[in-house]
Amino acid sequence: MFLGLEWYWWLVIVAALIIIIPLKVKFMKWWGRRERDRKKEQRGKWGDEE
Repeated sequence: MFLGLEWYWWLVIVAALIIIIPLKVKFMKWWGRRERDRKKEQRGKWGDEE
């Protein structure tokens, strides 16, 4: 036991991190691109520079 958890729980935690971290990075890149495109669209829509 390490920090009160059995060894198989550590495997579950590591597997979850291996899956979740790349998905989060991909999501953050997609979200940033979406926000940037949305701002461009708003600016060009009415012709003002807000």
